[in-house]
Amino acid sequence: MNHPQSNDPRLEQLQKRALMLGGAALVLCLVGWLTDPEQFFHSYLLGYLLWVGVALGSASLLMIHHLAGGDWGFVIRRCLESGLRTIPLLFVLMLPLLLGLKELYIWARPEVVAADAILQHKAAYLNIPFFLARTAIYFIIWGLFAHFMSKLSAEQDRTGEPAIKRKLEIISGPGLAVMGLTITFSAVDWVMSLDPHWFSTLFGFIFMVGNVLTTLAVMICVLAYLRDREPLAGLLKPSHFHDLGNLMMAFVILWAYMALSQYLIIWSGNLPEEITWYIDRTATGWVVVGVVLIVFHFAVPFLVLLSRQTKRSVESLVRVAAFLLVMRLIDLLWTVAPTLHHEQFHVSWMDLAAPIGIGGLWLAGFLRGLKEQPLLPLRDPQRGALEHAGGHP
Repeated sequence: MNHPQSNDPRLEQLQKRALMLGGAALVLCLVGWLTDPEQFFHSYLLGYLLWVGVALGSASLLMIHHLAGGDWGFVIRRCLESGLRTIPLLFVLMLPLLLGLKELYIWARPEVVAADAILQHKAAYLNIPFFLARTAIYFIIWGLFAHFMSKLSAEQDRTGEPAIKRKLEIISGPGLAVMGLTITFSAVDWVMSLDPHWFSTLFGFIFMVGNVLTTLAVMICVLAYLRDREPLAGLLKPSHFHDLGNLMMAFVILWAYMALSQYLIIWSGNLPEEITWYIDRTATGWVVVGVVLIVFHFAVPFLVLLSRQTKRSVESLVRVAAFLLVMRLIDLLWTVAPTLHHEQFHVSWMDLAAPIGIGGLWLAGFLRGLKEQPLLPLRDPQRGALEHAGGHP
């Protein structure tokens, strides 16, 4: 089957540039590994969380689309599938973090655990073999979803069998529940256990919402870049971007609600084992970053996205999406970095280099998957309705 976009020179060039930029940034990070390994692993975790969040958010949005329908999901379905198929690449990119468990997590240091009664109590869960086993389970589950959903999508393109749509719905229902559980446990393992004395029942939900918000920001930028390519050219309408803008505004509000709820619960409880996490982020220069997040991760995007004109203008919506992508990185920085630098505000050059490096490789893998299939499903029933509405035969 001939796919017009497969040989698109602009996509080929973008893929090569992303690969080169990502490789160069990671080479710089290797220098940082030699000079400051502890900072390297924290910065690498920061970058990794941003991009693994896009893959996991792609899975969640894809399942929501299969269950709920809507043109907003159909026009980005191929992008979501390509994002989901980067799971094997992200598994490989996870390996450097596994080499730095003792630099990242105090519960991985036997001498620290031996002197800490709380860590001894949690040792049955927080130990290296069980951590590695859980991480493997997460990727196996995510990889299976990527495999079967991509396989069914390709089969639908070949045959147009109506039963395939029903199969995708059947997978997506339980799949959302499984994704919620695995994302929650991975957030606890990879991030919350950076400070194993602290805990929050809302932490996993905040990460799930943040993942979807990051994914929406990325997909809006990608869709805007692809909008002049067939078969998207002529089919995309301002209403599609308007719907995606509304979704992005909804998740901006939901992120703020979850973050505020977590803070209020911990503030009202005022327990020593819980409040230290916020003290580390408000008693030093990190409080400025917290204020920046309140203003620019919530208030400004919310007010801007209230405008119908902004959401129906591709250029304006892309600017908001790109801005929110930067805010997502800053939010992850505020979550991860104070664990290492809780006594003072400190940002390393690797906190920028690592996200760029991992992002370059992720984008190259994403574009590779995107070029392997048509930009719109070929025989999905929803395509006929969209083409008819767009004036296509």
